[in-house]
Amino acid sequence: MSAPASAVEALDRPVSAARHAARPRRRLRVRLTDSPISRIGFWWATLVGFAWGLTWSTGRVELRHGLLVFTGMPKWTFGRGGSCVGACYLTDRNDGEKVLGHEVVHKRQWQRYGMLFPLLYLLAGRDPLRNRFEIEAGLEAGGYVRADGSPRHPARPSRRRRG
Repeated sequence: MSAPASAVEALDRPVSAARHAARPRRRLRVRLTDSPISRIGFWWATLVGFAWGLTWSTGRVELRHGLLVFTGMPKWTFGRGGSCVGACYLTDRNDGEKVLGHEVVHKRQWQRYGMLFPLLYLLAGRDPLRNRFEIEAGLEAGGYVRADGSPRHPARPSRRRRG
């Protein structure tokens, strides 16, 4: 005597469901950090930094510590004491060994985050003493704090709106 077709199907469903659940799910995961995508962003930033440095640099251009260092840049072409864009460091004359060690960390951050890095840096805030990327690169090496840990430039008091 054979079971009705619907009963056989009903018994077969849990087995099929169990087999399906046991199979690993294949998901398409897109890694945005330390990935081929972030490397493309890093190389794009390097190309932009290279073009910017080549256009405005009036000083030496050297390869130091894996960075293309463009000196003699007008002050308006970079932020603070210098800016790392991809593998390019743009500055007027702030190219000491200590600072370059700091900038090498920023280069690694560009490699890790690609074109997300400028956005993440902006979201981390303009205060270098609180910016996680500046802290990771080293506040003393970056010239933000003295050897004793005190800030070089005291934080400006926040402006209060008068009403």
